[in-house]
Amino acid sequence: MRILFLGDVMGRAGRRAVVDYLPDIKQRYRFDFVIVNGENASHGRGLTEKHFECLLDAGADMVTLGDHAFDQRETFGVIARDNRLLRPINMSDAAPGRGAMLYDAPNGQRVLVINALGRVFMNPIEDPFFAVEKAIADCPLGEVADAIILDFHAEATSEMQAMGQFLDGRASLVVGTHTHIPTADHRVLKGGTGLMSDAGMCGDYDSVIGMDAEEPVNRFLTGLTRERFTPAEGSPSLCGVAIEADNRTGLCTSIQPLRVGGSIGQALPDFD
Repeated sequence: MRILFLGDVMGRAGRRAVVDYLPDIKQRYRFDFVIVNGENASHGRGLTEKHFECLLDAGADMVTLGDHAFDQRETFGVIARDNRLLRPINMSDAAPGRGAMLYDAPNGQRVLVINALGRVFMNPIEDPFFAVEKAIADCPLGEVADAIILDFHAEATSEMQAMGQFLDGRASLVVGTHTHIPTADHRVLKGGTGLMSDAGMCGDYDSVIGMDAEEPVNRFLTGLTRERFTPAEGSPSLCGVAIEADNRTGLCTSIQPLRVGGSIGQALPDFD
């Protein structure tokens, strides 16, 4: 089973990257299931219904969120009625929607997708390890789910790697989002779980993590706020990670980064 995960879609440039590149890549590499983190897709903060539909139309099978999950108020209604949109599982029970869902892929296989928020250098939140453990116990790999993917939206690579080790042998892929910077540590752990600390973002890398550079640089230099952050709208890149999972066990047999377009360089899967 081939699964593609795309990192945080950042503003208009990120949406353009998904629309321009995803349909061809999905067809060329015959991905069975595509997951996209869309938490910055609308003006760099949150996700509107229009932009959610845009990602689905481009080829996403479902969309995950993060700490900006409810920055757009209309997300409350969308996530309550459409299970193709997930918010972090360790948010308050008062939050609408759900943080884990077993999906039927177009090829008939079942994919459990979990979205969780980290706690290191982040706002206070419930324990992600406990929440993820429960979701997997309810839907174990190789028994109920043919593949399990965790989008771990976190700041610290140490926390992302700890989650990968915690789930080794019990998930197909643990992938980090939130920092917007693709890491070079993609690998298959001893127990057969694919791990990448951060998938990177879909957006303009001639920026500061997707924002037009002028205001972030100003704040670092002066400590003063001059204007609002504005998503950069230059040449877009598509960033993510691709895996192959064993059809019998659901464990990862191959993990490869994916980068297309823009100024960050190109990396394409080389599946046998």
